[in-house]
Amino acid sequence: MPVTPGHTTGSSITRALRVVEAVAAAGDGVTAKAIARRLGAPLPTVYRALGTLVEEGYLVRLHDVRGYGLGYRVAELHRGLTEQVRPPAPVRAVLHEVHATTGAAAYLAVFRDVDVVVAHIDDCTDHPRPAPMRVGEPTEAHAIAAGKVMLADMRPGRLAELIGRRGMPRLAPQTVGDRRALDRELMRIRSDGAAVEVEEYQPGVAGVAAPVRGPGGEVTAALGVSVTRADFTDRRWELERVVRHAAARVAAAVPRSE
Repeated sequence: MPVTPGHTTGSSITRALRVVEAVAAAGDGVTAKAIARRLGAPLPTVYRALGTLVEEGYLVRLHDVRGYGLGYRVAELHRGLTEQVRPPAPVRAVLHEVHATTGAAAYLAVFRDVDVVVAHIDDCTDHPRPAPMRVGEPTEAHAIAAGKVMLADMRPGRLAELIGRRGMPRLAPQTVGDRRALDRELMRIRSDGAAVEVEEYQPGVAGVAAPVRGPGGEVTAALGVSVTRADFTDRRWELERVVRHAAARVAAAVPRSE
């Protein structure tokens, strides 16, 4: 979408953000001319934004490839975000124990505004997380077990807001893409107290998750594990038992406010 030239603070900030996004999408070495073409913006406007962003550390000028790349301030921002959602040490210890004892990637999802965000993952090369899953980033809640656990506890208006904003993209062969089908699944989860996914988030991957409840019974987070589909078929009930117990331990480990 072309960027409309302007001189207000708001438009300058927007242009700068679009420039950062363009550099992130293009990768190291993108030129000012390429950025201007991508954004549909005048080259002098792009040069002014680039100068400010380099000066402030959000971009770097890469002389060897004669282009621009993301700066290290961006990494600092991401580290700050992951620290904000990172659970306390006792919770991380529970996730590590689940990973070690089950041979499954263990993760915790939390609410951040209306989004369901991955707060922590405990995995390894032998038992890796699903490829799309990243700490500090929203997950496609309709497609992953922990996300569905949290959607099941949402008020209808908040659920509609999340689905309306993020949609229900099809990620894998069995992703639920129909709102009525999702509502039926959420009703089942409310009854069972746990959610499963089988090739809904990533092909060949399955998992199970259970709610972490606050003092009033509300769902504040969800603890899940991810394994291969074949492993899940063999161990589904064992994994669910471990996850339910671990979610209760996490709830007990979270400090209660006065």
